[in-house]
Amino acid sequence: MNAIFGVVGWKNSGKTGLMERLVTEITGRGLTVSTVKHAHHTFDVDQPGKDSHRHRQAGAQEVLLVSGRRWALMHELRAEPEPPLEEMLRTLAPVDLVLIEGYKRDSHPKIEAHRVETGQPLIATDDPTVQAIASNVAHPGMDRPVFDLNDTRAIADFVLDRTGLTGQAGLREAGS
Repeated sequence: MNAIFGVVGWKNSGKTGLMERLVTEITGRGLTVSTVKHAHHTFDVDQPGKDSHRHRQAGAQEVLLVSGRRWALMHELRAEPEPPLEEMLRTLAPVDLVLIEGYKRDSHPKIEAHRVETGQPLIATDDPTVQAIASNVAHPGMDRPVFDLNDTRAIADFVLDRTGLTGQAGLREAGS
């Protein structure tokens, strides 16, 4: 089973940038990382007019696109409900850590990305699954760790510690 840790926050709070920096930092330590991004709207990963798009538009339930460099599986839900996160995690190949962007209402451990400019309240205030906050402002009196949003190394250390991967990162770095 892959270790999992989430990054949550309101729109424009810095989630995607934090995810990108964490992937770079953690893979740089020799660990394997996959990501899951939750989208709240219709999205498309291929372009209208391309063969894979035409296959989906024609009614294919799944379209597997394969090249010498990557493959992608697109599954159309049609009238099916959105599958739960746990089900989607089972579709991933084994890695050391899966970082999840979004899914803020699920019960996995998370860090909240927060920028004061959004005008949004902290999610952490009402959510015990948020184990720390990464913010561009101080949050005195907070009952959990608060990191500078740009202190990627410290945030990665926290995530690896909470997922039990700290020792593995050190072993992999030494073995490189």
